[in-house]
Amino acid sequence: MNQSGKYFLSLLSLGLILFVSETVAQDTPIRTLIVNGKTVDAGVLVVEGRSYVDIEGLAKGMGGSVTFEADQISLTIPGQLPSAAPQTTPQNQEGMSKDLQKIAVFTLAEMREWRGAIGTVVTSGMPVVGTWSQDYHDRVEADLMQATLAASTDSDRQALPLLQQEFALLTEWADTVLEERKALNAARTIDPNSLQNDQSLARISKCGQFLSAMIVSGTFSDDSSCH
Repeated sequence: MNQSGKYFLSLLSLGLILFVSETVAQDTPIRTLIVNGKTVDAGVLVVEGRSYVDIEGLAKGMGGSVTFEADQISLTIPGQLPSAAPQTTPQNQEGMSKDLQKIAVFTLAEMREWRGAIGTVVTSGMPVVGTWSQDYHDRVEADLMQATLAASTDSDRQALPLLQQEFALLTEWADTVLEERKALNAARTIDPNSLQNDQSLARISKCGQFLSAMIVSGTFSDDSSCH
């Protein structure tokens, strides 16, 4: 028999009752039942010095069930006893803060959108006009500033340089590609596989995928593609 089963046998040995008359219930004090620090919605009746528990209330309070049959009663309880809610503890300094995660996820999404816009210009042959690429750059830069201010744990501060490096790699790649596009460089204007064969883009994409997974996990790790 496992520990949980022994525990409940000990509890039930105090005296589980199936029926207590209303008269006795009215004249008998009812105590609160607490199991593993958790209050269970099953009052304890004290009759002539002995304690009795309402079996239906006990089953319900413990997340179990009880079945009444002609010659037996079946009580089913979870394998693991419920316990009181854990006390609030200081934030785990080894993990990332929610604020940093939220900002970082948004920043990475902005970077992907920027990267996709550059790719569209290359594959469609659109002319490079306006300041839209610089606008993307400025928005991501502002996002990274917010991330820097939000960093509050060791993992936050370790993740920031990787985000900044991804931004630096993307900025360099975007500037190079657009300059080549403006100059009508054949590698960017004629070759339909220019993006597929772009090693810098592949590295940026791999780093971005790694960062997205790492940020969502909340646990810092590193990858060579981001360096």
